[in-house]
Amino acid sequence: MKKISLPVQILGALILGVIVGLVCYFAGLADFTANYLKPFGTIFVNLLKFIVVPVVLFSMIDGILSMDDMKKVGAVGWKTVVYFLCTTAIACVIGLVFANIFDGMGLFPTLTLQEGMTWDKATSANFMDTLVSIFPSNMWEAFHTSNMLQVIVIALFFGGAIMATGEKGKICRDIVISFNEVINHLMEFIISLSPIGVFTMMAWVIATQGAEILGSLALVLLCAYLGYAVHAVLVYSLSARIFVGMSPMRFFRGAFAAMMFAFTSTSSAATLPVSKECAKELDADEDIAAFVLPLGSTINMDGTAIYQCVATVFLASCVGMNLTIGQMVTVVVTATLASIGTAGVSGAGMIMLAMVLTAMGIPVDMIMIIYGVDRLFDMGRTCLNVTGDIACSVCISKWEGGKAKKK
Repeated sequence: MKKISLPVQILGALILGVIVGLVCYFAGLADFTANYLKPFGTIFVNLLKFIVVPVVLFSMIDGILSMDDMKKVGAVGWKTVVYFLCTTAIACVIGLVFANIFDGMGLFPTLTLQEGMTWDKATSANFMDTLVSIFPSNMWEAFHTSNMLQVIVIALFFGGAIMATGEKGKICRDIVISFNEVINHLMEFIISLSPIGVFTMMAWVIATQGAEILGSLALVLLCAYLGYAVHAVLVYSLSARIFVGMSPMRFFRGAFAAMMFAFTSTSSAATLPVSKECAKELDADEDIAAFVLPLGSTINMDGTAIYQCVATVFLASCVGMNLTIGQMVTVVVTATLASIGTAGVSGAGMIMLAMVLTAMGIPVDMIMIIYGVDRLFDMGRTCLNVTGDIACSVCISKWEGGKAKKK
């Protein structure tokens, strides 16, 4: 029998998870999914988190060494950052357009904060403090806390140093290549377990959040997901079409496995191993993908930007505010800049939203209105973020490949 491909397995697991989740929700068995299904999904996500740091470290160092030219590393780096900043700004505009359409049509519900509900997390971040925190003071601490930006900096330093050492660094180069191969084989085994993780996590989410989906925030969720879908089609598949000549159907088919896993895990960092396989499937240069994808999981937050804009307009309407054009521009700038350095983990978007609300003068405690359904927003925005990472790796591979052919 022909082996069923991983994307098909994940799709089947996703559908089965939705069915089981709905059955458990209507049968009042949400506790069953939380106690007996979710732990298996948590185990799988833990395995992915366990493999993420070595995958990022060794694949990035190996990618830098394979480029064999620090100028090429710099060229890929600045193109990646510019691509993500541009797409994030576009995402903000799309989010604001849909949010204002829904708000103008009176589709957003008018909700108030319940008594006693307060937001007690950090609401601001100093740029210089963020800049300093990028550079690790303890390499092992960066690995221990899975600080992706610090791991990327470590990989850049080690890759550049090994390259600069030349023949004397040959042993280190060979060790990196060997470790990278071992990690790749381990990664393939863990990825093969992804249908189990997708099924268990999806069943748990549907069983526990079903009531919220049918509740008063359904239209706010619809607004955000329309923004996610439009951005994926207009920006990502269109950029793949224009710059690579790849049809939207082929792009989404190739990225499907990573998109579905990101949708259920809500962590772009945990999805990195799957993203790497999808980028390879779409003929992205492995060295470039090894550099772009970890960077993207850290700085590419297009889905989060759309979510922030929709949530900001919705919460502003809840407190009776009508955002001016100037305030909307501020939302775009704040949301774009806030995306740099935000961790690619579940729930990071709430911290960023708190920053945007603070900039707008909207009470941060208003977050509690949508806090209960944040995971439902998070699923879509993480899926979009991962799709953007793959699109960027495909586009930059084409651009760098074209330069190589010219030379």
